Amino acid sequence: MNLGTVRHAFPSARHGQTATRPLGHKHARQNMKIVTRFAPSPTGFLHIGGARTALFNWLYSRRHAGVFRLRIEDTDRQRSTNEAIEAILDGLKWLGLDWDDEVVYQFSRAQRHAEVAQQLLAKGLAYHCYATPEELEEMREKQRAANLPIRYDGRWRDSPATDRRPNVPPVVRIKAPRSGETIIRDQVQGDVRFSNDVLDDFVLLRSDGTPTYMLSVVVDDYDMGVTHIIRGDDHLTNAARQRQIIDAMGWPEPVYAHLPLLHGEDGQKLSKRHGALGIHEYQHLGYVPEAMRNYLLRLGWSHGDDEIIPTAQAISWFNLEHIGRSPSRVDFKKLENLNGHYMRLERDEVLADGVGAQLARGGVTVSAPERARLLLAMPGLKERAKTLVELAASASYLFARRPLTIDAAAAKILTPEARKVLGGLHDALSATAWTVETLEAATKAFAEKAGLKLGLAAQPLRAALTGKSTSPGIFDVLFVLGREEALGRIKDQVTVDGLNPQ
Repeated sequence: MNLGTVRHAFPSARHGQTATRPLGHKHARQNMKIVTRFAPSPTGFLHIGGARTALFNWLYSRRHAGVFRLRIEDTDRQRSTNEAIEAILDGLKWLGLDWDDEVVYQFSRAQRHAEVAQQLLAKGLAYHCYATPEELEEMREKQRAANLPIRYDGRWRDSPATDRRPNVPPVVRIKAPRSGETIIRDQVQGDVRFSNDVLDDFVLLRSDGTPTYMLSVVVDDYDMGVTHIIRGDDHLTNAARQRQIIDAMGWPEPVYAHLPLLHGEDGQKLSKRHGALGIHEYQHLGYVPEAMRNYLLRLGWSHGDDEIIPTAQAISWFNLEHIGRSPSRVDFKKLENLNGHYMRLERDEVLADGVGAQLARGGVTVSAPERARLLLAMPGLKERAKTLVELAASASYLFARRPLTIDAAAAKILTPEARKVLGGLHDALSATAWTVETLEAATKAFAEKAGLKLGLAAQPLRAALTGKSTSPGIFDVLFVLGREEALGRIKDQVTVDGLNPQ
């Protein structure tokens, strides 16, 4: 529907310009507890844009010692699913965005929504419309032919209550103002003005008595005590209609902050072609919650040149004034680098849990001795990996069963000559105390005695111990595997050529 020209009241603050953001009801609300909400529709997974919206609401409420509420807008009964609800709840829990009070399910409050519509009828601020679908379609055809905006023409707006069609169940429409402007005083977008002459008398109750989205949202926000509505700017035109319900009921106007939508790296609106969209996908790709929160925070919000902003600092700093007005582009390389940073800071036990979860998806169960081995190796492993998937892959040698499967690159290293070297290394290492330092000294001494460069000893050793051509530091690998397992793996590769180390 054409809502007329949208006008913003202040310029962008970029390129040295100054922008004054509207205060909204700041003074009226300054002594009130701030209440924010996240209100997803359970018709699919929790996508990255929704996760950012949830984060901004959560940070703002936590910054001001307020309340963060969760509402599931499940009024679309055909598309809403329990699986989607669980995905949303699990996604928020994984991100660490805890909500206050019980989850509100919008569909269960339909009676309350309808009561408000009846109150508006009683006040003369809403009315019954008996126009049939056929009549409405005829009206739209005439508007199209005349090149007019497609909107309800108010044909039942001023009809006496006694004018009824006994066989036509009516809808209830709001009696919207026909002149002037509806102004949304937005903390991000500035004053956004909508001409009332293109905002029609929209439906509050359908002909079967069920409330529409517009009505339900307003009533729920009021009853939940929501003071600040932080959401995507695709809801900006909805805000104009919702304000009319708010004004008709005499309820306080919330503070609005409409966030620009996210774009892909190509500058186009974010879609499936850009890669991972659901938070569950990022979890499965091996990202950690702290990094994800930091990354989402920087998609449209800034604090100087700071890039790495731990959650506690984000709570302390977060405000609405530093939300940008331009769409933000996702950058998976930046997310990967952030993730590597937070993984290096994470406790080894937490990372071991993450590796275990990654392996479990592939049907691999980590035993207690293997977990102990993983923890021993973790300081070296996490220095290289940027995701839990990479970490699990680099740790896979710890859980491999003998005889190891040798990949193509490692197989090229394990020539007959290399296996002879391994035979000598097996004997040298068997007589060595099992510490990183003594293992390194013994390997170097063997290479020097055999007239080999260290790499010609270390590379076959790596291939035999891990089945791959790359790994963490080889002496760390030897130490972590332990004497029995390491010597057994070396022996497996030596005996392939009929050698038999003692």
